[in-house]
Amino acid sequence: MDWIKIAFYAFAAVAVASAGAVISVRNPVNAVLCLILTFFSVACTWLLVGAEFLGVALVLVYVGAVMVLFLFVVMMLDIDVAALREGWVKFLPVGVVVAVAMLVQILVLIGVKGRTAAPFPDNAAAAAADASNTKWLAEHLFTGFILPFEFAAVILTVAVIAAVMLTLRKRTGIKTQNASEQSRVKAGDRLRMVSMPAEKPAPVAQAEGEGQA
Repeated sequence: MDWIKIAFYAFAAVAVASAGAVISVRNPVNAVLCLILTFFSVACTWLLVGAEFLGVALVLVYVGAVMVLFLFVVMMLDIDVAALREGWVKFLPVGVVVAVAMLVQILVLIGVKGRTAAPFPDNAAAAAADASNTKWLAEHLFTGFILPFEFAAVILTVAVIAAVMLTLRKRTGIKTQNASEQSRVKAGDRLRMVSMPAEKPAPVAQAEGEGQA
């Protein structure tokens, strides 16, 4: 029985199911939890086939920064954060399911790796060359695949700029910043000197006599 293929299909099925849940659930918190499970499942598939660097990078970068992604979603969709904090208990079942699924995937990955000590066929070249997975990936990425890598960087940059431009819409009742006005500001506009006449305080004795009268 090929344990690698069975585990690969299992991880892929979990990744596809959780990715579908990301775009189908209505609650943003549940969507973020499903997104964490999707990233983790894909990372398990990469670790399974011998791409250790990609798997660890996916967990550290995407799963570690998913709360920043959630923050951007809250800022873009104008979600009531106070209401989300009040009902955090209702998100506990989804969180427990995601945590249990991740734990099961870790145990399956450790068991499969323990049963198959030989490297995956696609990574046999790196093992035969006595090179680390990171070095092998860097040599191929920045030599034979440099053009697709640059295209991917340009596409991601355009996507980030498009997302920022979509959120820059004029809304009433909110204080916004104008970058052009801020750059044209002068020193005289920041500080204004106001001349006010000084008032003499009333004598203490006269104030006490008026109080007794």
